[in-house]
Amino acid sequence: MSAGGAFPSGPFGRSRTGHLEPMTHDASRIRLVQTVLDSTDARELAEFYRSLLGLDYAEGDEPPPAGQPDEHGGDWLVLRNPDGGPQLAFQQVERLREPDWPDGPVPQQMHLDLSVASLEELRNQHERVLALGGSLLSDRDRPDPDDEERFRVYRDPEGHPFCIFVAERDEQPAGAP
Repeated sequence: MSAGGAFPSGPFGRSRTGHLEPMTHDASRIRLVQTVLDSTDARELAEFYRSLLGLDYAEGDEPPPAGQPDEHGGDWLVLRNPDGGPQLAFQQVERLREPDWPDGPVPQQMHLDLSVASLEELRNQHERVLALGGSLLSDRDRPDPDDEERFRVYRDPEGHPFCIFVAERDEQPAGAP
């Protein structure tokens, strides 16, 4: 515990000065395993992101052959990143209140940030997003003297917002292609 007894000291608590201490890379740290999106059609949403991001179904979650019942698609599906890293999962729900962010009272609650290496790639991926069933919410890929950031905000077929932004290769997270 810290001197005041309120916070433990160490990698998961606050230092005696009240500032968060840096995370260590020991075996006890928490790691992000997957992000889960609620969906009224888990298979459809999984297919959208599988096609968009080049992910693979976890073993046993693949779509069934044509004409066969989808035993897994109505409950929970997982997409794995073939390069490693966090997975994307889809949980079937009966109802989903679509966010009306940024203008309405229903917040986005969370969104995915995706990146490409160039403005040309951003523009090329735009057509893919629309063809897969996504819709454009905001376009900031045009030069703005006050803002160098280039990105587009979309909604997936269930209404979850996500961004695709241009990130120089040295700005992308470790393990990004």
